[in-house]
Amino acid sequence: MRRNDLDICADILQVALSGAKKTHIVYKANLNFNIAKKYLRSLIDKGHLQPVDGGYYITTTKGVRFLEQYRELVACAQES
Repeated sequence: MRRNDLDICADILQVALSGAKKTHIVYKANLNFNIAKKYLRSLIDKGHLQPVDGGYYITTTKGVRFLEQYRELVACAQES
């Protein structure tokens, strides 16, 4: 089953919870670099992800809230 945009964003935010470089995000979220670049830019623009020194990205408080709501939605969908 293909992942949708929300699934991919959630995967990226999960990987970056404690900070991660782009390469780590690409491999852990199972993306290619071009796709990852697009999603990283979008998540940064929306305030869900923050670039930090050394090429790291970290999930923001807003991103953590997104992850929590995403997990609740997935859990509800699986109950049906």
